[in-house]
Amino acid sequence: MGLLTTHVLDTANGIPAPRVKIELYAVTGDGAFSALNTMLTNDDGRCDSALLEGDAFSVGVYELRFHVGSYFEQQRKPDMPVFLNVVPVRFQVSDPNEHFHVPLLISPFGYTTYRGS
Repeated sequence: MGLLTTHVLDTANGIPAPRVKIELYAVTGDGAFSALNTMLTNDDGRCDSALLEGDAFSVGVYELRFHVGSYFEQQRKPDMPVFLNVVPVRFQVSDPNEHFHVPLLISPFGYTTYRGS
């Protein structure tokens, strides 16, 4: 049975990013979005459960939206404006029996993602 998981790491400070809101959407063929789940990261920068799993996890295109702006607002120094607000990550699932782990590594002015394990 496949599942979708994620975590958020603040690479500028070398710590997990807690309380980051994450939204998951299915993307339809015409480019519309269907909301599937919303979670907050815990103190370890992870969600307490999978974002999607079992029969709900199927072949298709998905988009994760990481709301990092509020996290950076709490972390920011007085002379550093917040640059990133919402980071979208769109990806395709071709085999819903696999584990898809999509981490986000953030810093105040950039981010990186990849398919992890």
